Amino acid sequence: MNLATAANEDMANISNVLIYSAMAVYTLAFIAHMAEWVFGSRSKVARTAAALTESAAAPAVTVQAARKDGGTAVLERPKVVTRSVAGRRDVPDGPGAAGGSEQGDLYGRIAVSLTVLAFLIHFGGVLTRALSVERAPWGNMYEFSITFSVVAVGAYLVLLVLKKNVRWLGLLLVTTVLLDLGLAVSVLYTASDQLVPALDSYWLWIHVSCAIISGAVLYLGFVGTLLYLFRDRYEAKLADPLGRQPGAFASSVLERLPSAASLDKFAYRINATVFPLWTFTIIAGAIWAEAAWGRYWGWDPKEVWSFITWVAYACYLHARATAGWKGRKAAYLALIAFACYLFNYYGVNIFITGKHSYAGV
Repeated sequence: MNLATAANEDMANISNVLIYSAMAVYTLAFIAHMAEWVFGSRSKVARTAAALTESAAAPAVTVQAARKDGGTAVLERPKVVTRSVAGRRDVPDGPGAAGGSEQGDLYGRIAVSLTVLAFLIHFGGVLTRALSVERAPWGNMYEFSITFSVVAVGAYLVLLVLKKNVRWLGLLLVTTVLLDLGLAVSVLYTASDQLVPALDSYWLWIHVSCAIISGAVLYLGFVGTLLYLFRDRYEAKLADPLGRQPGAFASSVLERLPSAASLDKFAYRINATVFPLWTFTIIAGAIWAEAAWGRYWGWDPKEVWSFITWVAYACYLHARATAGWKGRKAAYLALIAFACYLFNYYGVNIFITGKHSYAGV
């Protein structure tokens, strides 16, 4: 064994240690995020917000007012609209995961700090993996997975730095990252090795990096869409003319989220922003395929499902521009589109054989 090989193996071992260390810190962040939601549910602000929302959802009532001529006039108190209308937000955003309480906010800030620390350790694990193989660390599903999750966390932290109201994403994001890393180290792990000749190209840096960034940011849009559906149903129940109200647990959680209109706008902006990058990813893949295999398009399963994912997101964006398909219908299309992305990654790579099945996992 020469010195270079020994150094690469040491780097690979350091990478493994860092990934496991990041998982440990992410676990602490998960606990802190849970504490933020738990203590936030006990806050006076959250209870007051719930009471105000319920009173706003009450049906219109009539009151009597004195007239100048000594008679009385019946006036109708206008009903406060609680459900968001297309193009206009009628419901204010909730107080956030912390519920407006100081204790909840403290745990939330601790959770974000731990997430930043875990991200730095996680990034170190990806970097040392790259150094161990002396190439871009995206040559197999293990490397793709650990990079995917670090980009997703990085995008979340960038939004926080930009003062965006996205701390409600923290719990779901950290939970998903833990699942992703757990699957990567237990099922998808592949020892450091060099690429097969077809992948040994500078297009690896261009095509795969775009695919990772697209998927990681689209995941944030997926979470926003999913929560939009829950929050929209919650607001619909508050405005139910029959007086049917959501349960205590649903109220405790959903009342603290941004309004359905805000969540819908967040998901749309994320998906619309990343869609051109996903388009470029497919184009770059076609150019790379021509250089590696002598054809731009060969209906390989990975190519087909990448195109299906592109069509699904194109349908979603078109639906958003169509009056009859806004709201929940468009949201369902967004969920289907992200499901196509997940199948393109896990299903095609693991269960379907094609030219992209270059590393087993």
